[in-house]
Amino acid sequence: MQFKDLHNQNTPLLICNVWDAASARIAEKLGFQAIGTSSAAIATMLGYEDGEKMGFSELLNVVARITASTKLPLTVDIESGYSRDPIEIAENIKKLVALGVVGINIEDSTVQVERILLDATWFKENLLSIKQKLKENGISIFINVRIDTFLMGIEHPVQETQRRIELFESAGADGIFVPCIEEENDIQMITSSSNLPVNVMCMPKLPDFDKLKELGVKRISMGNFLFDKMYSQFENTLDSVIEHQSFESVF
Repeated sequence: MQFKDLHNQNTPLLICNVWDAASARIAEKLGFQAIGTSSAAIATMLGYEDGEKMGFSELLNVVARITASTKLPLTVDIESGYSRDPIEIAENIKKLVALGVVGINIEDSTVQVERILLDATWFKENLLSIKQKLKENGISIFINVRIDTFLMGIEHPVQETQRRIELFESAGADGIFVPCIEEENDIQMITSSSNLPVNVMCMPKLPDFDKLKELGVKRISMGNFLFDKMYSQFENTLDSVIEHQSFESVF
């Protein structure tokens, strides 16, 4: 089944977010249909803050190890493209496709001194240019556009998300990703706003997967939360080793 077709199943596509070859292999072992990178997890693993602080070449190195270690389809979080120039972004995507990547997430915000939401019309035009450049190079890839209205806590997030969905859908987006949305009514309004598959992310108050299916969600991802929990448990275990002067807590 093609990656795009996985977004049209009876149940939502559950993406396992990974950060290295080992986590990708575990996802494959457990029967996930697809995996996606978490930019925040990879940045943390390499000692950077999130927000395109690491070089794109470093991301490529991690992606290369992941694609060499699993047969699962991989979608890569490229943040806001590691450039504001659509030609350069298209070139970055081309490099990922050469490694076997089948999808990307690209977000409509960027981190400067702090995270800012990009102008929606500008982002639409940029997306059109990226799509055109990819087409000229014969490249087909699933473009999941991340809309950061809920993540950034703006006023009237549902209405602004709906406005952006309309613009980005017209520019050729293949999917819509709305991180940090949690309320059932909000989710219903967003999924009703587009024919594109809608992706939501792991959150404390997110409904269970059966309810998300009822609400029209087509894709569910995990972000960096599993990565954070894993390292929290690592810290707790090390703390216990130090406190008890024993490795009992390891076993």
